[in-house]
Amino acid sequence: MTMRSAVAAVLLAVAWVAAAEPFVYPEAHWEKVADPATAGWSKAGLETFRNELAQTKTAGLVVVHAGRVIFEYGDVSSARVVASVRKSLLSVLYGNYVAAGKINLDATLAGLGIDDIGGLSDKEKQATVRDLLEARSGVYHAASNSGDDSAHAPPRDSQAHGTYFLYNNWDFNALGTIFEQQTGRNIYDAFETDLARPLSMEDFDRAAQKKSGNRSKSMHPAYHIRISPRDLARVGYLMLREGNWAGKQVVPRGWVKESTHLVTPASQMNTPAARRGPLGYAYLWWVWDKPWATGPFAGAYTAHGLGGQHLSVLPALDIVVAHETPGSERNTHAEFWRLLETLARAKCKNTPC
Repeated sequence: MTMRSAVAAVLLAVAWVAAAEPFVYPEAHWEKVADPATAGWSKAGLETFRNELAQTKTAGLVVVHAGRVIFEYGDVSSARVVASVRKSLLSVLYGNYVAAGKINLDATLAGLGIDDIGGLSDKEKQATVRDLLEARSGVYHAASNSGDDSAHAPPRDSQAHGTYFLYNNWDFNALGTIFEQQTGRNIYDAFETDLARPLSMEDFDRAAQKKSGNRSKSMHPAYHIRISPRDLARVGYLMLREGNWAGKQVVPRGWVKESTHLVTPASQMNTPAARRGPLGYAYLWWVWDKPWATGPFAGAYTAHGLGGQHLSVLPALDIVVAHETPGSERNTHAEFWRLLETLARAKCKNTPC
C-alpha cells in the first residue's frame, strides 16, 4: 500500500466513524417511534405482547429500543414504590463512590463499626461490603422489613462470609447504612443529584421518598424508592449505555460491568426453588445464567421486586423494559419472564420488517 492510499484509508475510516449515528438519548421527554415496523418490530408481535399484558396486573410498562420508546402500556408517569428494585438502584449509586475511594468494597463490618440490635458476632463482623453486595454476608440477623428469603436462613454463625448466597434484606439494608455513613449523604439526596437530575427524570419527587421498617428488629431501615416506569427506564438506559449519558460518564463504565457480572450462578441459589430459575446474582442485580443466557437474553440482567416490579436490560436487543404493578395487585416473576419472551419474538431479525 502506498503512502497516499494509506492516508486515504485512514481518512475514510475517520469519515465513517464521524458519519456513524450516535446513540440517542431522551431530553425532557422520551422520543417515541411512530411506526415500530421501521425500527425492526413486528406490529402483530407487539399486539400479541399487548394482549398478554392485558391479562396481567401491569400498571405501567415502557420498552425503550435504541434510545426511543417503542412500546408503552398503562400509566407510565405515576411514581410507585418499586419494592426490591431499590437494591439495584443503590448498586448504581455505589459506583461513583467506590471509584472515588469513599467506599471500600473490602472493608469489614467490624472496621466500619456496623452492628445491630442484640449485637453481631465477631464472625459476622468479618463480612465485607462486597459480601453484602453479593448477598453472601453470612449475617442472618433479623431485617427491619420482610420480602426476602430469610425464613430459609441457616443458623447464625454457621456460614463463613463470602461463601453462601441468601437473598437477605439485612444485607441490603445495611448497605444503605454503609452508603450514608461512608459518603456523608442521604440515599435519596444522592439519588436526586447523581441520577434524577443528570438523567432529566420527569416524575421524581425527593419529598415523596421515605425509609421504612421495624427499628425494634433492626437499626438498618429499608430505603424504598418511588419512581415512575418512564423514569425507571432512564436508569436502565444509562446501564445499557455503560454509564454514559449523552457524552457524560454519569456512572463509571467499569462499575457497570463489574456490578452486573455474574457472581452466584443459578445452580448456587438458595433456596432450592430459586435454582430452577433463569437467574444468578451479581452486585444487587440479577443476571441471566446458562442455559438461559442465550439469544435475546445473552448478557441480560434485571432488577426485580415483589409483586412484579422489574427493570430489565437486554443488550442483545438494545432494549430496556421498565415494568410496574399496583401495590395491591401482583404478578409473579415467571409471568414477567414469559412476557419478555413474547416481546423478544416481536423483534424482527431484519430491519424494517
